[in-house]
Parts: sequence; C-alpha cells; structure tokens
Amino acid sequence: MMKYHFIFILASVIRTFARPAQDVLAISKPRPLVIWHGLGDQYDAPGILKFQSHIEEMYPGIFIHSVYIDPDSKADQRATVFGNVNKQVEMVAQQLKDLSQLSQGFDGIGFSQGGLFLRAYVERHNDPPIRNLITFGSPHMGISDITCKPHDVFCELGRNAARAGMYTEWAQENLVQAQYYRDTERFVQYLESNHFLGSINNEVPTLHNATYAARLSQLENLVLVHFTEDRTVVPKESAWFGSYAIPDDEEECEGAEEDSKTIVPMREQPLYTEDWIGLRTLDESGRIVFQSCESEHMHILPECLKPLLKQYVGAPL
Repeated sequence: MMKYHFIFILASVIRTFARPAQDVLAISKPRPLVIWHGLGDQYDAPGILKFQSHIEEMYPGIFIHSVYIDPDSKADQRATVFGNVNKQVEMVAQQLKDLSQLSQGFDGIGFSQGGLFLRAYVERHNDPPIRNLITFGSPHMGISDITCKPHDVFCELGRNAARAGMYTEWAQENLVQAQYYRDTERFVQYLESNHFLGSINNEVPTLHNATYAARLSQLENLVLVHFTEDRTVVPKESAWFGSYAIPDDEEECEGAEEDSKTIVPMREQPLYTEDWIGLRTLDESGRIVFQSCESEHMHILPECLKPLLKQYVGAPL
C-alpha cells in the first residue's frame, strides 16, 4: 500500500516489457485503461508514470487515465489517508464521465485500496462502464487488523489505540482505512458505524441495493490478484473476498492469534451465496479469475503481471 511499493512495480514492469519489438501487440484502437493507485501513493508518481508508458509501448495508441482526488500531487497522496471514501468515489465517477475517450468503456486496474474503490465505482455508477477489472491485493472484505513486527511494543500500543477508535464518527468520516476496517470481533459495531464497505458489500440488511449486483455482474471479467506473503492486508484472503469468521461469542475471540482464526472463503460468504453484489453470477459464468502472486503486498512479479496485461488489457474497441 505504501508509496515505496511502486519501486517493486516499476522493477517488475521493466523486466516484464523488456522484450523484442515483435511482441508489441498490434491493435488499431485499444480499449482505454484507468488506473487507481493505492495508499500513500499519488496519481503521477514515477512508478505510475513508468507503468503507463510501458503499457503504451505494449498497446500503441492506448488512452490511459490515472485517477486523482486532487491534481496537486501531495494533496492527492494525502487523500489516500484522509478523506471520505464515498465522496471520493462520487468525485471520480464524474471525473471518468467527463472523459470522452472512455465513453465506449474501459478496463480498470486498481492497486491495493484503489481496486476496492474501482469496484465501488462499478457498483454505484459504471457509466462509462468498466469491462475488465483487475485488482491487486485489494481488501474486498476489508482489513481486520493492523500489523506490527514481533515484540514492537510501541506499534502494539498504537495498534490498540487505533483499533479502539476505528468506529468513531470522526474516523468513519475522515480516515480512509477506517472506512474499510471490518473487525469481525465487533461485527455489530461495524455494521452500525461503517458507511462504505458495509454498503458496497450489501451487508446491512435494511440497506440492500439490488443495482450493485446488476452492475457488477455486467463485468466481462473480475480478476482478483492475491499476494501469498501479504502482511499488509489482514487477512490476505480479503483480496479473494475471504475474511475471518464472525465468532459466535465476540468476547471469547478477543485477543486470539491471527493465524488461529478461521478463514471463510468467497464461496461460503453470505454475500456470495445470496448473490448480494453479483459475485455468484460472475463466478457461475466463469468470469472471476483468481490469480496468486508469490510475493509480499504489491511486490508484483513479472510472471504474475505479464499474462494479465496481455489477456485483460488493450482489447480492441
């Protein structure tokens, strides 16, 4: 999620695209691409720009737009930490609608939380429509903890303080990560306090929105990339719509070790079995792709990146 992760993206891109000129894919007018960066990054960061330039080499003539919350780089970076995600999604929806190059549809790539936000765009707007959506290490079922290195007392103190304040009104309106913090040990509090993740996952029974499923199921493909060594998104299975199980007794589960908690995979989640957001429809028609990268969060290896870019980006309009 942090800005330095794009160093690894940049390195992988250079290795991925260092190939003979005959490998450039000849498409007269490729489908446009929209990128939404992750936490701590900015829309015009060197890694993002280099990533764009290599895709342009791969697909000559492709139009690429990097989503921004603010055209000022530093303000855009700050908006990955502080801001109201619901308002940011609305802002980006208008930003994309104003781009005539996207009117016939586009593919989307979301890095970390950017992939979650692009899914929110699909469910709430999708006009113009995303065709293929690729999300890298995105917390689709939220994050359930903040990670610390072993025996880091100060980090643990900060972690406990942060967890205690995640569901305050201020945090839910102003801290981006709090708006997708899904603590299964305080699940009732999450449902009552959260206004973003609980909404786009249709988890609040009284607020179900059927149009979310209708729009998401219009995707040609939903590509979910999971990092096997991820220590940033907790649990890492969130990238594949997995989550910790909701305990029968919240008090009994407090303080349990993360490794000992049960993971509920996507196909056992109520939002899948009852098709709250269209996942089951996509899956049963073969349009969900599960991809693993054998690396840490946002360390995108060439063998993971290259096939995805060739198959799900740059199709002819």
